Amino acid sequence: MKRYLFCFISALLLSSLASAAKPILIVVTNHGSIGNTGTPTGYYLSEVAHPWQVFTEAGYEVEFASPKGGFAPMDPKSFDLGDPINKKFWHSLEAVQGVVHTKSLGKLDPDSYAAIFFAGGHGTMWDFPTSKAVRKSIARHYKNGGVIGAVCHGPAALVGVEINGVPLVAGKTVAAFTNEEEAAVDLTDAMPFLLESKLRELGAEFTEAGNFKKNVAVSGRLVTGQNPASATDTAKGVLELLN
Repeated sequence: MKRYLFCFISALLLSSLASAAKPILIVVTNHGSIGNTGTPTGYYLSEVAHPWQVFTEAGYEVEFASPKGGFAPMDPKSFDLGDPINKKFWHSLEAVQGVVHTKSLGKLDPDSYAAIFFAGGHGTMWDFPTSKAVRKSIARHYKNGGVIGAVCHGPAALVGVEINGVPLVAGKTVAAFTNEEEAAVDLTDAMPFLLESKLRELGAEFTEAGNFKKNVAVSGRLVTGQNPASATDTAKGVLELLN
């Protein structure tokens, strides 16, 4: 009986601490097409849904933002409701409203969040690297001790981010969608740049696994994942740093 009461009280305390914590912000793209091809793209559902599941199960409130705010398009190829976590996300009215009506990143205080997580999808390659709101939010959050997560093409958000005049990724171990994976999905020539190549140019110690294999890198307060298969563990890496 005493052991049961101890476990019950401990669970209540952990729940109370989590509910009192700052929320986690998931940032998604506003860009909905592959260059000028007209082929639809956007955020990749599992790279939003799986981190959302990890964060909410840990007791964190999750909010959604995008560079411009408002509607965030989803890559139709990622709409897989055979994945039970995707299905749970898509059947959550609060979660779906979050990505349909995202907050404008530039209007948010980065210090109001425990962590900022950049979900992938090919759309990010067009608006994450060019967004002043993305660069400023990452730089301020990281400089002030915050945790940054990004998965697949989400690390495109890191391009152009500098801390005291030095690229944030310089000297850090970083994972992201690889050049080989881009070739495997036949989109090398459609991209504005190759993410792996750009991160290497900026001084990142790029790490890669085989095509579409799970791979997560933790370097300082930066957690990055290679592809959709890495989304859950990237989010777990963020939690480990927060805890």
